[in-house]
Amino acid sequence: MHGSLCVCELIPSIPTRTRVVLVIHRFEDRKPTNTGRLATACLPNSEVIVRGHLDQPSEALAVPEGVRPVVLFPYEGARPLTELAASPEPILLVVPDGNWRQASKVQKRLPGLREAPCVTLPPGPPSTYRLRSEAHPTGLATIEAIARALGILEGPEVESALLRVFRAMVDRTLWARGSLPTRDVTGGVPSGARRHDPASGIARQR
Repeated sequence: MHGSLCVCELIPSIPTRTRVVLVIHRFEDRKPTNTGRLATACLPNSEVIVRGHLDQPSEALAVPEGVRPVVLFPYEGARPLTELAASPEPILLVVPDGNWRQASKVQKRLPGLREAPCVTLPPGPPSTYRLRSEAHPTGLATIEAIARALGILEGPEVESALLRVFRAMVDRTLWARGSLPTRDVTGGVPSGARRHDPASGIARQR
């Protein structure tokens, strides 16, 4: 995203009882279209763990006493997250971030997670992420998955706040590519924003 289209001014600070731990693969961490870090930027009660460095094994995940850790991934036998909506214990929601293969290894590769149960989201509308293709028909951008999970655990206002900044990021990127009209950009287009013309390779002012 061109600097003139930065969404930083739209990022909210959303307090939550649920702690979100994003476990991101090092290859995914380099991608400018990653949405997991955008989610954690909105959530003060969150942290990011980068894994996949061969010379740097992942440290064990610290789980405070009285907190219930769960892994958001649809392994066979995973429980519906809705069953934990009324949990008296705070939830530590571990969210793998990477392609399907990378994400599927997180529970076994991150010390401290082997015994944590996996949870799944209920069926919902398809992803609105239009910047990357999705190999799985029910796949979601990481921020969408986090938003829906927190919608269950924290309430619809948290989900809506996360999805709004996500839509702004997607819309501004599409606008910069010439694929979306200005009137349809969530949150509007900043004054002085630049649009990239893929055909000419030139960034031109709005």
